[in-house]
Amino acid sequence: MPQWGMVIDLDRCTGCNACVAACHAENNLPIAGEEEAAKGRSFHWIRIERYIEGEYPNLKTRFIPVLCQHCDEAPCEPVCPVFATYHSPQGLNVQVYNRCIGTRFCANACPYTVRHFNWFDPRWPEPLERQLNPEVSVRTKGMIEKCTFCIQRIRKAADLAKDEERPVGDGEVQPACAQSCPTDAIVFGDLSDPGSRVSKLASQRRAFRLQEDLGTQPRVIYLKEGSE
Repeated sequence: MPQWGMVIDLDRCTGCNACVAACHAENNLPIAGEEEAAKGRSFHWIRIERYIEGEYPNLKTRFIPVLCQHCDEAPCEPVCPVFATYHSPQGLNVQVYNRCIGTRFCANACPYTVRHFNWFDPRWPEPLERQLNPEVSVRTKGMIEKCTFCIQRIRKAADLAKDEERPVGDGEVQPACAQSCPTDAIVFGDLSDPGSRVSKLASQRRAFRLQEDLGTQPRVIYLKEGSE
């Protein structure tokens, strides 16, 4: 059984936000708008964090994409009173929308701030409502949602491989963020396959995980800037 994971090479990331736009389009994310964003209700399953290094005038701008880390020891899972979030056998942190009652316990427990609460019924300015993905549900207000590693694409590839009586090939599953990245900074695949591209990248000396000292064991691995 595959164990899905992601590697993000910070040497390649330019902070262009193409992954953010692709995630919105693929997963039917609502548009929060300027007024709601000012109240801290911005809505992105993946965001680009920007930080500055160095002393003026020798400043360097760095970027790091942040999304659900799909932790093996996820702090969001044990606090949910209705078991709406759980860990799948393939290593995904799954969110069952029709179970969620909006307590937001999971969002408070998440150290990465990647879970978002639907304050209102989703809305899209015209003509954006015409581009909704029919393969992804439109979530209603009062529930938590977050990155799923584009699980609809994982299932589609798995179903095709099952019909053809073969395993899912390396690189066959591409989440929207990885597909849209112009610099190929995001790589997705099976971490349990030592021959997969994502597994080879994750074994580099540059590899690290966000807030690794918390013991959450994230499935998203970052590569530090600099050569191997």
